[in-house]
Amino acid sequence: MTIKMNKFKTIMVFMVLVATISSCTKAIIDEGETNPIDEIIKFDPDVQNITFNYCVTCHGGSAPSAGVDLTSYDNVRFYTESGSLLERINDASSPMPPSGLISEEDRQIIDKWVQDGFLEN
Repeated sequence: MTIKMNKFKTIMVFMVLVATISSCTKAIIDEGETNPIDEIIKFDPDVQNITFNYCVTCHGGSAPSAGVDLTSYDNVRFYTESGSLLERINDASSPMPPSGLISEEDRQIIDKWVQDGFLEN
């Protein structure tokens, strides 16, 4: 009787283990497929809209955060060319804006602006 009971317990533990493992799922954050940008990107309006929507609340005005003013073409270009803007908008562990990374599409627009030669308007 104890042999049958041990066998029954072993089978039950195995079944519970299989059920537990098979019910596990992996969470994947999928921002979706992004298409390459074909048009030429310019600061005004493309990049300027992004900086106004995400950056100038803190990085504008008379006392911009960290002394970084992103309200003008020259300043946005400077911080982009130095690498600091691109580094921060792509840093998932310490993103800018602090609320989280801007969309992949908006980051692609900024990357394309760099590739297109920092066109102003």
